[in-house]
Amino acid sequence: MKNLSREKRNQLVLVGIVTAIVMAGLWFGLVSIQHNKVAAINRDRDAAEQKLAQVRKAIQESETLQAQVVVAAAQLGKLEQGMAAGDLYSWAINTLRQFKVPYKVEIPQFSKIDGPKDTTLLADFPYKQATLTIGGTAFFYDFGQFLADFENAFPYIRVQNLQLEPISAMSTTEAEKLTFRMDIIALVKPEA
Repeated sequence: MKNLSREKRNQLVLVGIVTAIVMAGLWFGLVSIQHNKVAAINRDRDAAEQKLAQVRKAIQESETLQAQVVVAAAQLGKLEQGMAAGDLYSWAINTLRQFKVPYKVEIPQFSKIDGPKDTTLLADFPYKQATLTIGGTAFFYDFGQFLADFENAFPYIRVQNLQLEPISAMSTTEAEKLTFRMDIIALVKPEA
């Protein structure tokens, strides 16, 4: 560089600067744009791979889900076998009388059955409901046990409007005896 004239040295520096500017221009003009496009393609590819993994997982779980649907349908069919069907009044009375046998609960009062009609328990529910009001007497503990076991034994029956009143008894043995009145709402088995 010492042997070069000042003019040649300036031209060489100018060529170096122009070359650097051209290289920078190529980098920012072409290479970085391509680099950004490659990064965007990689992001799209990663998103597609994640979606593919989700689809594969859903396909694998579909067999499990289908098996669960079959089990649930079998359980529903089993529950529907015990639901009210046919003569609703006789079904309700027979069910209550058979269930109360081991309990010290007397149920002499049965109202007319109201239903089947659209359910009020849940909105847009596919089953109909029938309502029966019953009344009777029992000791407090016996009635509590009867009521808890009754609702647990029949998941398609609910008790509403429960009224409990003590009996004004003369003897002390009947001091805990009470009268009860309640509405029994039973889901009605759909007709095939």
